[in-house]
Amino acid sequence: MDRHDVSQTVTAENVAMLHQEDLKVQHKFGCRGLTYWFDDERKTAFCLIEAPHEKAIEQMHKYAHGEVPHKIIEVDSSIVDAFLGRIEDPENKNGSSLNIIEEPAFRILMDIGLDVLSFKNYETFSLSAHIQNYYKAVNEITGTFNGRIVNYLAGHFLISFKLVSKSVECALLLIEKFREFFPGKNTDFLDIKIGLSAGIPVTDKASIFEDSVKLTRRLHYISNADVVLTSEVKDLYKSENLSQFFEGDRIFVLPPSDEVFLNRLMDFVEKEWQNSDLKVEHFNRYMGFSKSKLYRKMMLLTGQSPNTFLLNYRLKRALQLLSKQNGNISEVAFETGFNCPSYFSKAFRKKFGIVPSDYLYVTDL
Repeated sequence: MDRHDVSQTVTAENVAMLHQEDLKVQHKFGCRGLTYWFDDERKTAFCLIEAPHEKAIEQMHKYAHGEVPHKIIEVDSSIVDAFLGRIEDPENKNGSSLNIIEEPAFRILMDIGLDVLSFKNYETFSLSAHIQNYYKAVNEITGTFNGRIVNYLAGHFLISFKLVSKSVECALLLIEKFREFFPGKNTDFLDIKIGLSAGIPVTDKASIFEDSVKLTRRLHYISNADVVLTSEVKDLYKSENLSQFFEGDRIFVLPPSDEVFLNRLMDFVEKEWQNSDLKVEHFNRYMGFSKSKLYRKMMLLTGQSPNTFLLNYRLKRALQLLSKQNGNISEVAFETGFNCPSYFSKAFRKKFGIVPSDYLYVTDL
């Protein structure tokens, strides 16, 4: 898939004509143009092409019309279909020889995450049934809001929406359903967080929607509300609805400056979390904050100090490894940044209510 940043004068008809020129000469370069998306508001176009290599795509475009793409990435057609809803040109309904497609590839992405809080007094069978029923509800509810489930991984659903209004309304309903499925003490075991961000499929990264997917998942570390969304999503919602956007206990909008902070923090944690020598001073140095300022900032956004944040991040990753039975307890302890298996077991028990040796992960989160 490639991205073209076009000038303000380019129209949907212009892009359709360029696509048609590609189709005329594609065989010369071993390519097959499948379809394209054009966003008139953001002045971007994205082409989906089967090709032997990137150079062939560049050469085809250059020979056909001279409009060389700004970025090309390799994608899986099934993933493209999941995110964008098609992998070929839609039916030409206007009856003309030129099939004009004015459909943006811009999407609202939702990440639904169920996080284990504790296994103390864990009622295996009843909770497992609740989880499976909630997963069915997620499939049904997102479908009614025209959401497309991209994947499910490690207790997280990734879902793509065309309309921000649908995504926000869907998120609020999913929170309500979660409270219905997990009433009372069941909420001691699990928590839910939904993140919403937006973006385009091809940026400067190597994977489709990479920036947006990463940010959407990272919004789960914000502690303020059940649904956390970026300021861009809020602005889009207001433009779609021509109304004021109300924040409250259930919805938190992450300001742009805090979005930068969160991404920088998570870049560091995701790179260094397995380093057993990692200390708060390393956080301060990387983030460019004093110890007190970093503490206040992280408590405000995540509800956790840097030390507690790192510990909980490691324990969460350890839980994932144990659920996959990747290594014995000591190996998991060392792999997740603990330099002492006994301390790991103690911290695990304090966090989840059971020791690692008693842990049996049967809920398929």
